Amino acid sequence: MLTVRRSGPRANVSGVSGAARPVLLATFDVPFADEAIAFAVDSAVENGQPLVVVNVAEIVPTHWSLVGYGYIERDELQRELRKPAELACSLAVPVERLRVCSPHPLDALLEVVADRDPGVLVFGPDRIHMRQRKYERAARRLRERTSCLVWTDSEPIPEQAALALPRRGPRVLLTSVLRRKT
Repeated sequence: MLTVRRSGPRANVSGVSGAARPVLLATFDVPFADEAIAFAVDSAVENGQPLVVVNVAEIVPTHWSLVGYGYIERDELQRELRKPAELACSLAVPVERLRVCSPHPLDALLEVVADRDPGVLVFGPDRIHMRQRKYERAARRLRERTSCLVWTDSEPIPEQAALALPRRGPRVLLTSVLRRKT
């Protein structure tokens, strides 16, 4: 009986390892969604990568903001932003927290993503505290302009699911009634 002997790989792959590509959890000066925290921390734990928690705040360019007084911390927001870092630290994951203040928060976040080169970007602001149009615009630009995996909470919020449904039926009925009268 003929057998085929396979030797090991021809190239030495023992020294090849993935560079440290952290998991980046980002928000726009609002608390994180619980699903985003869970996904980011789980990803960091499972992949053995550090977690970078980024809060991007929009500031108006005034004299005081140029001097360094443009951002005012809110205690309840800071407590909420510490939650993913505390959870990751309890699971022995290295954590780095960043606050970025800019008149253009989305562009600033894209710069941080380009600088840190994360393996996974978790865009996780709590959608209750953020306008839907701003969230969708930011999520779309992050998907288009980054070279990493991007996680977003794409499902509508259950409490507001009825508000997100298209309302075409009554609008069509109303226009048809108006056409009949004229």
